[in-house]
Amino acid sequence: MSGVRDLLEEYHGLHVAPVQEGHERIAWATPTARCVRVRVREHTCSGCAPCYEFCVAGGLAFIRRSVKGVIHETVWTTTAEAERVWAAMLRGEAR
Repeated sequence: MSGVRDLLEEYHGLHVAPVQEGHERIAWATPTARCVRVRVREHTCSGCAPCYEFCVAGGLAFIRRSVKGVIHETVWTTTAEAERVWAAMLRGEAR
């Protein structure tokens, strides 16, 4: 069981692919306090800037971006749409 624990301690997050030419532009906005609790479902490597988080709250989902302590987020939307943007971002097809 310690092997699983070791793997979890070493996990530092996903890595985002370099942005591709002709990528989709993501509209980033100042965060809104819409819910008391937000659950981070996935995140990118905290050692790489910017750091991204896939968040869900109140039946909706959004992506949060953090650069040097400055936080922005996408529009809160359906989970399916946020997952589409998240996957495109990880592939370098959106920023």
